[in-house]
Amino acid sequence: MDADRLNHLLLVGSAVLLLAILAVRVSLAAGLPSLLIYLGMGLALGDAGLGIRFSDAALAQALGFAALIVILIEGGLSTSWSQARPSMTLGLLLATVGVGVSVGLVAVLAHLLLGMSWHLALLVGGVTSPTDAAAVFAVLRRVPLRHRLLGSLEAESGLNDAATVLLVVLLVEPGGVDEGIWRFFATAGYELLTGLAIGFLVGMAGAWLLRRVALPATGLYPVSVMTIAVLAYAGSAAIHSSGFAAVYIAALVLGNSDLPHRTSTRSFAEGFGWLAQIGLFIMLGLLASPGEFQWHHLVEGLVIGAALTLFARPISVLACAMPLRVPFAEQAFMSAAGLRGAVPIVLATIPLAANYPHARDVFNLVFVLVIVLTLVQAPALPSLARRLGVVVDRPRDVEVEAAPLERIAADLLQVHVTAKSRLHGVEISELRLPPGSSVSLIVRGERSFTPSLTSSIRRGDDLLIVTPRADREATELRVQAVSRRGRLAAWIGREGDSPS
Repeated sequence: MDADRLNHLLLVGSAVLLLAILAVRVSLAAGLPSLLIYLGMGLALGDAGLGIRFSDAALAQALGFAALIVILIEGGLSTSWSQARPSMTLGLLLATVGVGVSVGLVAVLAHLLLGMSWHLALLVGGVTSPTDAAAVFAVLRRVPLRHRLLGSLEAESGLNDAATVLLVVLLVEPGGVDEGIWRFFATAGYELLTGLAIGFLVGMAGAWLLRRVALPATGLYPVSVMTIAVLAYAGSAAIHSSGFAAVYIAALVLGNSDLPHRTSTRSFAEGFGWLAQIGLFIMLGLLASPGEFQWHHLVEGLVIGAALTLFARPISVLACAMPLRVPFAEQAFMSAAGLRGAVPIVLATIPLAANYPHARDVFNLVFVLVIVLTLVQAPALPSLARRLGVVVDRPRDVEVEAAPLERIAADLLQVHVTAKSRLHGVEISELRLPPGSSVSLIVRGERSFTPSLTSSIRRGDDLLIVTPRADREATELRVQAVSRRGRLAAWIGREGDSPS
């Protein structure tokens, strides 16, 4: 690597990254997940396209794990604990019991329908059963799902890597499963519980530290938060426990702590998460060799995908959700929303890096399965959610943005009153905001003014509301409620759409 080669690498890399960012708009317009476009870009850059050769499975595995760490950090930082807490039990069950049921059922079907050996069938089940955090965060957060349902799916995708990574590693290592199934369960339980504990402790310690250390630059806070989360992963992995569980929980704790510059930290993590997704999927596309794909890979991928979607996933959801009395409509949606993406392909690089027999066949099978399931599942989920009645009518008639006021532990809310909002005509005193919150400025057209208690709000106004950070959520909910129901609105529920 010299300066000229570095310049060439930066030119190609920046051009590809810019195209990938612009491709997000194309994917949204077409209604397709962006991962398909990124995988396609990787294929176009690889052997079948521009001829860039990338075949180092061990490097792909390491880079894949690194990208998943960043994606899990972004997911944890952007998850509201108040919304996720009621669904955490179901998420943990899906990530453990549900994955176990799915692996067993897929293995049985792969053995009976495709004639795979039990060892290879279990490997295929372990690789294909976990849901993908990148796909879940990217696809489902655009659907206005009930908080409990979305929280369960996000928790599952953030925590189900622990058991599956261990299973795949044990199956690939010579003699790794000789000590029986009980060793696997004991080891998986230790790794998951220890990872959860380490992630919680590191997250709490990091939050305590950042609240008491005044860093010299605002930009150091997002870097510090992500570094603390990575420390949770590395520390957990160093003692052979689940680094993925640790990093997700640490990010969840940090994201819900009262830290300086939380908004900029989440924005930084979101951008870094997109960068990780782009790099991960393009790299996996480069690793694939379309010339090696054969008809039996397509057939096997379709069979395993159908078995997973129509049989294994619904039964695993039923086994976890029925004891908790989850409504049938939510169970049906969870069964359909087991999104696969980068995680199964990254897991498939483990046997590839270890030169496991039939490893390339497993990788090709999984690659086909992910593409087919993504094409079939992701575009259908919004309409399915509406038909099953698992969406909430979140208010769209008022737009709220926030900025931190760190010196006084408060937030500045910018509320835009749209044409449909019933805030029109409401006086400031009739908003009845929580104590300590106040409308400090109204921007109307080309002028701005400080309102009095009798000032009326008009369509098109922008309101600047200062609220203590502890009351921010209550303030937003109150504004949304009045926007939907007008000046006589009572405190009517989290979404502002039904009586509490």
